[in-house]
Formats: sequence, C-alpha cells, structure tokens
Amino acid sequence: MLMSSEQELLTKWRSLPQEKQEEVLDFVEFLGLKNSANKIPLGEHLQQIRNRIVASGKNLLDEDGIEKELVSARGGLGGIFRFEKT
Repeated sequence: MLMSSEQELLTKWRSLPQEKQEEVLDFVEFLGLKNSANKIPLGEHLQQIRNRIVASGKNLLDEDGIEKELVSARGGLGGIFRFEKT
C-alpha cells in the first residue's frame, strides 16, 4: 500500500523526539507565514512564539540569560550590548 505524503510525513514526525517535533511544527508555521498573503504583524507573531515557549514549560530568558546566549552565539565575544534597567 502506498502512503500519501501526509501519512508519510506524520509517520516520520512521530518517530522524532518531542524537541524535533516542535522544530518541525515551527518550520511548517514559518513556511505558512512566508507564503501567506495575510501576514500577521510582527509583534503578534512574537507574542505567539512567546506563548508557545511558555506553554512548552521552557523557561524564558532573563537579561543575564540573553547576554549569555549572545556571548555564546558570538563565539565568546560579549559585552557589546548591555541592557539598561529602567
């Protein structure tokens, strides 16, 4: 029996760890937004991303966490941007 593309995708998706499943969903959403004529405003999209992170149980980054992520992404070059507390 031949599998439809949808069935094949679902079978492969189910075999992935949950973290990878979430990445696939994010990518599919990205493709949908990229091709959508009715794009949502950036702020709303960012809020949706934040909501998904919170719903997944992952911790949001605080200012120190953001700085550490930036340093890591820059290969150890940090201190370029500093957050001012208001």
